[in-house]
Amino acid sequence: MSPPLPGPLAHLEPLLGHYGYWAVGAVIFVEDFGVPAPGETILLAAGVYAGAGRLDVAAVAAVAFVAAVAGDNLGYLIGRTGGRAFVHRWGRYVLLTPKRFEAAEEFFRRHGGRIVTVARFVEGLRQANGIIAGTTGMPWRRFLAFNALGAALWVGLWTTLAYVAGSHITAVYDQIRRYQPYVLVAAAAVVAGFAVRHLLRRRQEQ
Repeated sequence: MSPPLPGPLAHLEPLLGHYGYWAVGAVIFVEDFGVPAPGETILLAAGVYAGAGRLDVAAVAAVAFVAAVAGDNLGYLIGRTGGRAFVHRWGRYVLLTPKRFEAAEEFFRRHGGRIVTVARFVEGLRQANGIIAGTTGMPWRRFLAFNALGAALWVGLWTTLAYVAGSHITAVYDQIRRYQPYVLVAAAAVVAGFAVRHLLRRRQEQ
C-alpha cells in the first residue's frame, strides 16, 4: 500500500505509485528544457515515498540528478542551435536588440556560472536556464559544471528534506517558499550590481 501524500502532492500519487523512478526521471527531464511539468513537486513526493520505505532515497536522488542535468543540456542544445536566430529575428519585438543581446552575452559569459547554479532553485529560471545559456553562447563545459552543481544542490536539498520531514514536507516547503522572495531580491540586487559595474567598465573602455 502506497503511503498517502500530503496536500498539493496528493495528485501525483497515482503517477508515482505506478511508475516510480520512471515518473521522477521523466517529469524532471521534460521540465528542464521548458515543458511545463511539476518537476520540483514530484521530487518532493518521491522523497516522501522514500521516507516511508516505498522507494530507495539514493536511487531517487540519482535518477533526479541525471534527469535534471540531461534536461538542462537538451535545453542548452536547443538554445545553441536555434536560439540565436530566433533572437535576431524576433528579439526587436520584445526590445531585445542585437546590441542588448551582445551585452547580455558578455554578462552571461562573465557571471553565467552563478546564474546557472542559482537558477535551479527559481521557478521559471529552472525551466529556461539551459536555453538561455545556449542562446548566449556560454561554453558547454562551463555550463555543464555549474549546471551539475546546481542540480546536485537542488536534488540534495529537496530529497533530504522530504525524506526526513515525511508528511510534514508541505509545511516545511511553504515556510521556505515564504522567505524565497527576500532571497531573490537580494540575489537580484547582487546581479544588478554586477551588471552596472560591467556597463561602467564598458563605457570607460570606449
